[in-house]
Amino acid sequence: MRPNTMAPFPEILRLNGYSTAQFGKCHEVPVWETSPVGPFDRWPTGSGFEYFYGFVAGETNQWYPAIHEGTKVVDPPKTPEEGYHFLGDMTDRAISWVRQQRLLASDKPFFMYFAPGATHAPHHVPKEWADKYKGKFDQGWDKLREETFARQKKLGVIPNDCDLTVRPQEIPAWDTQTPELQRVLAREMEVYAGFLEFADHEVGRLIDMLDKVEALDNTLVYYIIGDNGASGEGTLQGTFNESIPFNGLAAFETVELLTARIDKLGGPESYNHYAVGWAHAMDTPYQWTKQVASHFGGTRNGTIVRWPKGITSKGETRHQFHHLIDVGPTILEAAQLPQPSIVNGVGQFPMQGTSMLYSFNDETAAERHEIQYFEMFGNRGIYHQGWTAVTRHRTPWVMSGQTKAFDDDVWELYDTTKDWTQAHDLSKEMPDKLHELQRLWVMEAMRNNVFPLDDRLAERFNSDLAGRPVLVRGASQVLANGMGGLGENGIINLKNKSHSVTAQVNVPEGKPAEGVILSQGGIPGGWMFYVKDGKPTYLYNLAGLKQFTITSTQALSPGKHQVRMEFAYDGGGLAKGGNVSLFIDGKVVGKGRLAVTLPMVYSADETSNVGLKRGSPMTPDIAPVSNNFTGTVDVVALETTSESLDHLLSEEDVLHMIMARQ
Repeated sequence: MRPNTMAPFPEILRLNGYSTAQFGKCHEVPVWETSPVGPFDRWPTGSGFEYFYGFVAGETNQWYPAIHEGTKVVDPPKTPEEGYHFLGDMTDRAISWVRQQRLLASDKPFFMYFAPGATHAPHHVPKEWADKYKGKFDQGWDKLREETFARQKKLGVIPNDCDLTVRPQEIPAWDTQTPELQRVLAREMEVYAGFLEFADHEVGRLIDMLDKVEALDNTLVYYIIGDNGASGEGTLQGTFNESIPFNGLAAFETVELLTARIDKLGGPESYNHYAVGWAHAMDTPYQWTKQVASHFGGTRNGTIVRWPKGITSKGETRHQFHHLIDVGPTILEAAQLPQPSIVNGVGQFPMQGTSMLYSFNDETAAERHEIQYFEMFGNRGIYHQGWTAVTRHRTPWVMSGQTKAFDDDVWELYDTTKDWTQAHDLSKEMPDKLHELQRLWVMEAMRNNVFPLDDRLAERFNSDLAGRPVLVRGASQVLANGMGGLGENGIINLKNKSHSVTAQVNVPEGKPAEGVILSQGGIPGGWMFYVKDGKPTYLYNLAGLKQFTITSTQALSPGKHQVRMEFAYDGGGLAKGGNVSLFIDGKVVGKGRLAVTLPMVYSADETSNVGLKRGSPMTPDIAPVSNNFTGTVDVVALETTSESLDHLLSEEDVLHMIMARQ
């Protein structure tokens, strides 16, 4: 949680007269604060950004995004069939904002944070962009690493005397993959490459606009390329739906299943991620991938800096060590603004970053950022004056299960002044140096509130297992007509337990009722309670592996009704199945069974809305747009308590649930 003694950087600039805006990804808001009731002080518009257009989540479906403008949920202006993709949409918004800012307030400087979903999963991209790379990766990830390494040396972005690190034994060699799987793997990388180029194209459109309004040459542009290293969360063979590995179901995604869906990778029906081997290749020349914050493969990002009116050097490279926390101090120094001691009446801790402005016009300048700790999911590392001590505690694509004790972790030691890529471990030759850096890591971790270490991964998705705060406490929740925009953590946790969904609906005269009552999730996984041809229906999407549909045997007649779904969980652990029963006015009208359920997460960004379904579609029964319930959904009650004997909720029951929230 961000204290008020550490003011957000955009707030510092805003208070110094800057226009500020953020576009794209915002992953700084605690999940229990992402609902329509806030609080909003950690949202972009509560953190110094005057305008925000993007998604408040770790990722979003680029074809069916969950968009917020400010703090308000807004629907995409078009559908994928009409040519919609969020990356183009957010760029259009950013271009419009820049144009307006320059026309109405040209005397004010501006600060923009432009954070595309690319190339974070899901790798969604128009097919023509992916097809540009057909056949370009048939040689496989091992050969690609060698080719990339040679180009890096030729370009001068790595030293000529450095060595290519060895592929870890946990990542299979390309030649060990079957020809059938190789075809799928190559397409995964084609889609990824198309997504990356598409993102670069959109950034180019934004840069062109800055040039047209004659603002480019005096704009300091940071183009940071990466996501803490390429992501190794896609499993050893990649996935058509990222929710599959996140819920421990990777063993069910066979080569045959992937092959059958190969032509849909990257399209609106997918929620895809590529194989670990490609992530490792994208982190050439270093070891490991994103999440492994110990090694450079999990931390280093290529960065381009452009500022013609402030940087006289052209087309050069810089190798001084720097960290993301250095960007803020650099901008302040470039803008000739002091680092604040008081913001909004609150005393401030000193900013920890080191300005890199000194290096822009002096290639040989001595390095100033001398020490930096790293930690993620128990993977730990420290940099100090060219030396690094690192330990890999867990592996990104192993989402759950018991991890080893922190004391059992094996540390490695590298001298990056001579070994740029961390290829030669010196821990056995220099144990005293290793111990010195280990102690230094502990001191830096203490100073930066890293302890206690938490090495859980998939378990963090589920609030019951994570033990984090929730928006709604207790075993019940009531939603009323007009409520919506509730992310997965805005609804009580229904996973791995018996529960019911009860709705009070009003069906109009003249035609059968149609449309959505309530849903959670979308293409990645989840459930939906809806009416089709007048019949209440419950759909459960098991991460695209299988769908379970239970339909009422009776249609709803005109007038007021109570429709109810009861799920009786089998128990005995996580991800078990259970029996589904449907009721109309207390009378059973349908039964079915879910063989297995999702234990951890449905989706990252899909929202729940009373009487309609936003976001990605779950079934051809319900269109992705214009799926509102044709009557009225007055109230929806969710409960995780024991089975109702009469399968009805009285007005007093609903009132009691509402009052329990007071």
